[in-house]
Amino acid sequence: MLGLMQDWPLLIHRVIDHAAIQHPDRPVISRSVEGPIHRTTYKEVRSRSLQLAKRLEKDGIGLGDRVGTLAWNTWRHLESWYGITGIGAIYHTVNPRLFDDQIIYIINHAADRILLLDLSFVSLVEKLADRLESVERFVILTDAANMPQTTLKNAVAYEDYIAEVDDDFTWKSFDENTAAGMCYTSGTTGNPKGVVYSHRSNVLHSLTVNGVDYLGLSARDTAMPVVPLFHANGWSFAFSAPMAGAALVFPGPKLDGASLAELLVEEKVTISAAVPTIWFSLLQHLEASGDRLPDLQRVVIGGSACPRAVTKTFRDVYDVEVVHAWGMTEMSPLGSVCTLKPDYGEVDGETWLDLKEKVGFPPFGVEMKIVDDDGRELPWDGVAFGKLMVRGPAVAQSYYHRDDVICDDDGFFDTGDVATIDQHGNMQIVDRSKDVIKSGGEWISSIDLENIAVGHPDVAEAAVIGVRHPKWDERPLLIVVPRPGREPDKESILAHMAQRIAKWQLPDDIIFLEEIPHTATGKIQKLTLRERYADYKLPTM
Repeated sequence: MLGLMQDWPLLIHRVIDHAAIQHPDRPVISRSVEGPIHRTTYKEVRSRSLQLAKRLEKDGIGLGDRVGTLAWNTWRHLESWYGITGIGAIYHTVNPRLFDDQIIYIINHAADRILLLDLSFVSLVEKLADRLESVERFVILTDAANMPQTTLKNAVAYEDYIAEVDDDFTWKSFDENTAAGMCYTSGTTGNPKGVVYSHRSNVLHSLTVNGVDYLGLSARDTAMPVVPLFHANGWSFAFSAPMAGAALVFPGPKLDGASLAELLVEEKVTISAAVPTIWFSLLQHLEASGDRLPDLQRVVIGGSACPRAVTKTFRDVYDVEVVHAWGMTEMSPLGSVCTLKPDYGEVDGETWLDLKEKVGFPPFGVEMKIVDDDGRELPWDGVAFGKLMVRGPAVAQSYYHRDDVICDDDGFFDTGDVATIDQHGNMQIVDRSKDVIKSGGEWISSIDLENIAVGHPDVAEAAVIGVRHPKWDERPLLIVVPRPGREPDKESILAHMAQRIAKWQLPDDIIFLEEIPHTATGKIQKLTLRERYADYKLPTM
């Protein structure tokens, strides 16, 4: 016997419909690519999304067609997601920070028929256009007054494009498992791999992460996702915020500390989200300027491990809670968030910081396990560590047009992370499986060493890689970017680290650089560092 409930497919357009009906005047504020601050509402976003849907259909775009976006976080990018998915087409976010050949590869691999792009990327795309095999039209996300002269095929200003039609349009109906979005991983080896989200997975994921122990967005929040929409599905903010009725603030192309601080203060932002490098920049600006953050309550930090010093500074200096999160493009992306269960009791001080270094427990809809190299499940004791495996309704089961087997026989996806899980279900990433340092039969976490090093008052950023050693197989090499105006020395950094880790885990040497290379998603580019220092001779050799 089946239930007698209504058949109400979980389709993305229902999210913006809800926002426009229940929260019509909640603001969507953007720093535009052209410069000025732009203000709109959810009601207007829905109206313009309907216009875009109608205009795309006029161009012959329909069910299953891919529409690429090469754009910053603005209101136009937001409404494009809803307009594209509202006709059963698929938004494909293209990361402009990838190498040219990778951008060409993913646009051709996805077979995008139309490319929506910001003014910032016109010259980039002009250079690549002859190699983009499937793109029929380029829509520049601007108005006629700012439309540049361009050689791009069938180019048109976005405002002119949607002005050709009105918003008298009905969203299309289709199965909730229909593809809705594509995001390619920014892997450091080989071609990027396409992850394909469905309407169902996006809606379920957004419902899940809006739980109070996760993003916890409400209609009383003003959210500023600094993480770009082209990074890992925009961490769900494009759906989670309208679903909750939270106001949205988009930073556009200006992601420096001063510009972010201005928006955080002027727009009374209560929650923001970004990778650690963004928060390094903001905290340095705040320290130099003396500015405060009177309305900010919590910051979500993911993408790579959050250094202990960042958590402590936000709490002690600015009274802001750090919400340490973990996830992957393949998970839509949020997999766990560090909010403390009552199991731990009342904790404070260093014990509280110890717990906040974990990445927490998964929401309903994400199952986890850790396994050894033979696939045997390991205990949740906070000590045993192994490969982290996940499954759930918003976790990828395969990549687009690839034959890779990425799940085990029970449907668990191998994340590529090495982790521990404690008796309360809280997970801690030990390292990426390819980054963990194997020294004398023991494993050393590069993440732990980096987080401790960043706690030194003269260190702005740190990276740790394993360097070949004739006796110990590998030993850690610490690479440090000094804070502006500071000149740290090796001895003081090692002395600082020696208070937190065993002597045998200490780096064998330290290198000082002006800048550490990062991937297109803001993560430390360990592969580049390993190649650069492949023949480095440690003083202990």
